[in-house]
Amino acid sequence: MRGTSGTSQTQAQERFEPVLRSAGADALALGEQLFAVAAALDASTPLRRSLSDPARSGEDKAALVAGVLGNGFDGRVVDLVSGLVRSRWSSDRDLADAVERLGLDAVLASAQSRDALETVEDELFRLSQALVGQRDARQLLSDTSVDPERRASFVRGLVAGKVDQATQVLVEHAARALRGRRFVQTLGRVGDLAAERRNRLVAAVTAADVLTQAQLARLGGLLERAYGRAVQLNVSVDPAVLGGLRIQVGADVVDSTVLSRLADARRRLVS
Repeated sequence: MRGTSGTSQTQAQERFEPVLRSAGADALALGEQLFAVAAALDASTPLRRSLSDPARSGEDKAALVAGVLGNGFDGRVVDLVSGLVRSRWSSDRDLADAVERLGLDAVLASAQSRDALETVEDELFRLSQALVGQRDARQLLSDTSVDPERRASFVRGLVAGKVDQATQVLVEHAARALRGRRFVQTLGRVGDLAAERRNRLVAAVTAADVLTQAQLARLGGLLERAYGRAVQLNVSVDPAVLGGLRIQVGADVVDSTVLSRLADARRRLVS
């Protein structure tokens, strides 16, 4: 999110962080309520437009929020959303995106307060890897024609009792609220946010074979020196790459696999 919307979201996050630190583990409930607000905004174009309309006064929009959320929602959520609607947004969709992002921040902060953030990050990655060979499951979880509650129920059956509570809330949200994304894509995005919260970059590494601890330590050290900060290695094994490594850190990609070199050789022969 950039421009006016990006500024408004950043300011909201800065205001919300002290609230999350004070809430501790209770921030999980705040996150779930923010997900509910985001779902309501996604479901109602008139509501989104009313709450992001620059022609309406901020106090008028905040009063509307208080009227809609006043009963049943935590006062901290009402205050946050009231602040959001007082801000300016480039589009009404940006308002809903910001509410969802703050919900994700809240759930991750709850895990961080319990020293469980690294566990949540690892569980999100492991679930995405477990779905690699499960084509039918991936399709169901990303199928917008499937009832959202059915998607959430399906993924609940996969993880219930096996993962941290914050992880379960995040994966159910990812299944319920696709918001133009695929399920596994959302898991990756949330994992990146968890790493960012731990002030770590995420390096997605694909190797032909399982890497030894010595190899992992060496690779992690090289990347940390290159980027100047701690790097979280998420390693997946794919024998199809034949050899070498494919490393992606954000938009940066280094592909030294045999498969990529063969593909490059074919391109050179054809050209």
